[in-house]
Amino acid sequence: MELRTAVQGDLPQILRIESICFPAAEAATEAGFARRLEYYPNHFWVLLEEQEMVGFVNGLVTDERDLRDEMYDNAALHRETGAWQMIFGVDVLPRYRRRGCGERLLRHVIEQARSQGRKGLVLTCKEPLMRYYKRFGFRSEGISQSVHGNALWYQMRLTF
Repeated sequence: MELRTAVQGDLPQILRIESICFPAAEAATEAGFARRLEYYPNHFWVLLEEQEMVGFVNGLVTDERDLRDEMYDNAALHRETGAWQMIFGVDVLPRYRRRGCGERLLRHVIEQARSQGRKGLVLTCKEPLMRYYKRFGFRSEGISQSVHGNALWYQMRLTF
């Protein structure tokens, strides 16, 4: 498997995977992903098996401590020298789950953030995934202020 940063040409595969992994109310739009790829391509990682994309992780960098809903749609909030790597999604195709793909992506993103001198990473997730992220060192900070997709989210932080 190959792990690399995304390019604009990956957009169709990214959209397909996002539509499989998230309900429509929570999924990012084509325009949103295009802006992310424009503003912070070095913070958008994809995992491929041969030529097929099997998953991705993306998120902007900021000095803000908490993940706000506006960050999902406003890629201009990215600050390359920011302290915190936000994670907007860990998307893995269902047939590649439980095979270490999400773990490989997350460990890579964590190492990238560490090597770039960040304070750590922040994500939001639903309650059933909290145990999964704790395996990587993330700690729950309780219910997030996020109302993205009208869902209940928990904010989790990994501090170096």
